[in-house]
Formats: sequence, structure tokens, C-alpha cells
Amino acid sequence: MKQLLCLSHTPWQARPDRTQQLLTRFGGVDILLFEPAPGRGRPKPVQGRRVRPNITVYALPAPLPAAGDRSVLARRRLEKCSLFIQETMARRRLREPVLWCSHPSHALFLDELAYRGLVYDCHRLWEDKWLEAESELAAHADMVFAASPALAERLSPCNRNIAVLPNGANPLIFSQDGLPVPPGLAALEGRRLLCRVGDLTARTELSPLIHAAQRRLDWQFLLVGRYTRSAADRLKGLENVRLLGPVEPLDVPEYLAPCDLLFDLLQRDQRPAGVVPIRVYEYLASGKPIVVMAQPGLDEPFPDAVYTAYDDEGFLYRCGLALRESPSRAPLRREYARRTAWPVRAAEAMELMETAGLF
Repeated sequence: MKQLLCLSHTPWQARPDRTQQLLTRFGGVDILLFEPAPGRGRPKPVQGRRVRPNITVYALPAPLPAAGDRSVLARRRLEKCSLFIQETMARRRLREPVLWCSHPSHALFLDELAYRGLVYDCHRLWEDKWLEAESELAAHADMVFAASPALAERLSPCNRNIAVLPNGANPLIFSQDGLPVPPGLAALEGRRLLCRVGDLTARTELSPLIHAAQRRLDWQFLLVGRYTRSAADRLKGLENVRLLGPVEPLDVPEYLAPCDLLFDLLQRDQRPAGVVPIRVYEYLASGKPIVVMAQPGLDEPFPDAVYTAYDDEGFLYRCGLALRESPSRAPLRREYARRTAWPVRAAEAMELMETAGLF
């Protein structure tokens, strides 16, 4: 049986991230996944959790060293983690599996583990402090996946075997008809509903949202996801902006169903990377009009299906334009979602790894 050892930068979670979405669709592969050590004060997860018939999850016993940390303590942490992985591999009878890395810090393990091939999945633009580690990881990789053309170009000096592998979605979940309206939204029936899914923090650029909410009091802006106090404070006084908080992953489609438009915002310190967030692919699956804030100079991946804005006034204008569009464009968005579904992405990744001789 094919074997894969995954070093994940995030814990295994109920709302799957990119790593989970891809790996859960690698049929015929025995996968051993190591998630980060739990933070101080958090409960220790059960080791050896069988989250899928072919995927077993362990948590690292110690946090990985920070970028550039070469202290004695950092070395001890790395040795502890390396020994734990080696012992677990031996018990699980993983002998030289393919190593899948999702964060530049995983370059620390290049000389610590036995593996037959290396995959680096670059799904975002990391901070400059990780530049040296990421360059080393990309240079040693047999296969590099980049979530956008801009990321692929950035890594091209380090490796010639780079493939663009964008994010995706589960279109069947978000294209259902006849979903019940959540109780909290029933009172808003008949009003224009504009919704965003995702966390709000101090880094979220809220200016376009505030600008539009102040000028279109007849629009209701629904924000689904966790939010920090600083983000909530910036939205105080806007009666047509509702912070709905986090909801269960399977309930998200019910919140999107009654909405007239879906939108996304930028992060304040975000540098140009051109990565389309997973939630935008989920928006496409719903078929509803979409408006996203974007950085100038990057290609628009869905110019005929997504309205792009670059400043506050542009966001307001694009929202008004999108709300007036014909329903005939919904099938186009759903077709895009079908073509970019996670099973399609996983099949592409597996084919590329097989072509590269990793499996």
C-alpha cells in the first residue's frame, strides 16, 4: 500500500482546511498525520486517532522552534519531535513514505526523517522570517504545489517541478435547494442580505464594509464566523451589520441560502499572492453573485463569475451591480465550482505525484 507521512501546520478540525480536503481523497494511501502540539493550557488530544479509515493522527509532543531559533532549547524540542515521529513510524510500519509538508518550519525535519520523496504544499504567502526555511524546503522537494500562479513564480528559483494547485470546495454541500432559513434570519425576509463567511480580526480590512453599510442602510450585512473584540468595536453603531458568530460547518449553506450576495475582504497586512480562499469556491457553488476585494496587478481567476473591487467606492459600486444581475449567471458559477471541486484537485495532485515517481 502507498504510504504518506504528513506534517500539518494546523490541528485536525471539524471544518477541514486544504490539507485535510486533499489527503482525505487520496484513496489507497496509508496516511500518518502529525498535527502541532496543543497550546499551553489546552487539553491534550487523543494520540493515534483514526479520523478516516486510512488516516491516523498524532499530535507532536512539543512546539516546533520559531524561525531562526537555534538555541539549545529549540534543538531539544526538535529532537523530541523527531524521535516521536520516528518511533511512531516504526510502530505503524511506515518505511520511507512520501513526506508531505505544509509549512516552512517543516524544513527542520529534512535531515531527521527517512522518506522516499518530498512534497511541499505552499498554500499561502508566509512572512519574511520564514524565507530561508521555505527556500530550503522548496529546493529539496521532489514536487511543489502552489495555490496560485504568483506563489509558483515566487518559488520558481528554488525548484523547477512546481504545479499550480488552487483551492477548491465541496459543491454538492453548497448547491442544495430548499434549505431551511436559520431562525435568526427569518425576520429579515424581504431585505437585501449580503453575507461573508470567515473570521474577523484586527487584520481584516473592514473599510469597504463600513463604507457600504453607512451608505446603504437598506442592505443587511451578515458576518458568519468568529470575531475579535477589536473587529467588533469597529463595527459598533452600524445597525445593518450583524455579527452572527461561528456556526457548525454543515450549517453554513443554510446561512448562505437566503442571501442575495456573498462577499470577501482582504487582510490588512496581506501581500500579493493571488490565492483564492476556500470560501470563494464555496460561494461559487451556491451560484449567488460574488464580490471580492482584491489587490491590483493580479489576474482575476473568475472574471466572468466574480465581481472584483479594489477600493471602498468600488466595493459599493460592484455590490450594487451584482445585486442587479440576471439569475442566468448562477449555472456558470456552479460549473466553475464543479470543475474545481476537492475530488478534482486531489486527483490532479495524485496524478502529478505519480508522474514524478513518488508513488
